Amino acid sequence: MQHHTYADYLIWSATSGNELVDGVAYVREPPSPSRAHQEIVVELSRQIATSLQGRRARAYVAPLDVRLPKDSLDDARIDTVVQPDLLIVCDLQKLDDRGVAGAPDWIAEVLSPSTASYDRTTKLSAYERAGVPEVWLIDPTDRSVTIYRLTAGRYSHPVVLPLSSQTAIAAVPGVSIDWDRLPVR
Repeated sequence: MQHHTYADYLIWSATSGNELVDGVAYVREPPSPSRAHQEIVVELSRQIATSLQGRRARAYVAPLDVRLPKDSLDDARIDTVVQPDLLIVCDLQKLDDRGVAGAPDWIAEVLSPSTASYDRTTKLSAYERAGVPEVWLIDPTDRSVTIYRLTAGRYSHPVVLPLSSQTAIAAVPGVSIDWDRLPVR
């Protein structure tokens, strides 16, 4: 199996894959995300953007390349590039015209049947290795969120909560999600 880098990804990502983890290209196949998936992304991004107004932090939604370097920001050495559904970056120096270089402060993935296993294993491991302080895996089917928080370089036992009431983003003080604002299913 060929080991790819971000330099390779820049050449072929539009036609052969849209994420790269540890040098392996991952291609998302149709179908596109479900309506429920998109409604969650839109509502969360709206709430987060409102909470971040006037602060030195930025929120983004996919697609946006997040380069997770292991030892160098050199394109030929980066072998992990992901596109989380939602993310917050507080260190604005990590932002450039190509996306994010380094670990965001918070990431959320809205699970879909076609990507749930990949999000729970491959991507979660990449986030942990890169030092992402907090990752939320949101399951629209079970109406739950599984929260992983970094402790001493590892994700501690996850907390699973229902999508009801409010949940604070611990890695970004002052930002919380009001799940009751999600469209009723």
